[in-house]
Amino acid sequence: MSSQWLKRYMPRSLYARAALILVLPVVVLLLVVGIAFLQKHLEDVTAQMTKSATREVLLLLETMDGAETQQQALAAIRLDVAALDMKARFVDTAQDPATERRRWYDFIAPQVESNLRAELPDLVSVALPSGDEARLYLETDLGLLQVTLDRRRLSPAAPHQLIVTMVFFAVVMTSISFLYMRNQLRPITRLADAAQAFGRGRVVPYSPGGAIEVRAAGSAFLEMRARIERQMEQRTMMLSGVSHDLRTPLTRLKLGLSMLPEDDAAPLQQDVDEMQLLLDAFLDFSRGAAEGSPEAVKPEVLLRQIIDDAQRAGHQAELVSVEGEGTAMLRPTAIRRAVENLIGNAVRYGNRAEISMSMSAKTLRIRVEDDGPGIPPEQRTEAVKPFSRLDPARNQNQGSGVGLGLAIVADIARAHGGVLRLGKSERLGGLCADIIIGR
Repeated sequence: MSSQWLKRYMPRSLYARAALILVLPVVVLLLVVGIAFLQKHLEDVTAQMTKSATREVLLLLETMDGAETQQQALAAIRLDVAALDMKARFVDTAQDPATERRRWYDFIAPQVESNLRAELPDLVSVALPSGDEARLYLETDLGLLQVTLDRRRLSPAAPHQLIVTMVFFAVVMTSISFLYMRNQLRPITRLADAAQAFGRGRVVPYSPGGAIEVRAAGSAFLEMRARIERQMEQRTMMLSGVSHDLRTPLTRLKLGLSMLPEDDAAPLQQDVDEMQLLLDAFLDFSRGAAEGSPEAVKPEVLLRQIIDDAQRAGHQAELVSVEGEGTAMLRPTAIRRAVENLIGNAVRYGNRAEISMSMSAKTLRIRVEDDGPGIPPEQRTEAVKPFSRLDPARNQNQGSGVGLGLAIVADIARAHGGVLRLGKSERLGGLCADIIIGR
């Protein structure tokens, strides 16, 4: 439970997590090395260099002590200034700091100024411009003295170069690592795409690649997909044979019953019709979404065709709302069977069915609502199981069903990578069935 809060801030995609694994150690290393370098090396070296420079400046001030005019003072320190490679002159006022802006990357300048002020009590201001010179302004008895010296005598030259070099090579090496990482992750994403497409009923070309472990997973996926396809093919062939073998005896029974007196044949005819109904429902459930292959379909057009057919069959079905437009990869025959089953359930247990469609960039939702008694929440899970028969009192209008209608719909939704959700219709008060499919 202690690590749950961290999961909310972690990226979800594999690429983002791999990039985080690459970048985070590099950033931490840069910070640690940079801080350690600044504190343990640059600060100590800068303190020693500024202390040496201040001693030389104090020597000039002691040499000037006792001079009566500015000219005498400059003459007294002329040899020392030349020997120390400095420049000295008296000025009227200290340079305006606004005209002596530091370089934005000169992060050692504040320490230089702090050390100079600590060692030189008479220091008025320090100018550390972008050039190679540093100017110190000191208050003396004869006026404001400007001392110019080489900036490299106060701190290491270009101390930012280490940080810049570290950052540059970190970016280069991270980019190279990311390119190699992308080549390693690409087979995983291809495998994920192939598995997701197969889960939605589509078969996309795929060949194993990448590391040994990824190749092993890809080969296992291909074997699994081949076994499933063989099973589906065998099931289809078996269903074709069963359909032919069972329908022929039923047809003969119907012909035989038609020759009997009507009073004697009526009960038997009812049994044969029920057997025919059970057989058709069983075959529909067994076929599931196996008929046809996924293709780009406009769901709105398909729904209007289904509703027109339902209205011609005498059902009160209506398309009440459509949100979004475009195409989706669907098996039209399977989707038609699923929606027709929902409409059939709606008019069987209620009086009318209202259909709506909503399509976004990621999902397609087909909703069928009715004004029947609905299904209690505790029975909705049971309702989608095969051959599940709920309370007979729920049937208000027509004879009981076989118990496969919602199971067929759920199976078709799963074959499209979606789900069937049951709820209560807020508008009609009956059952609300949603087929939600990812695009």
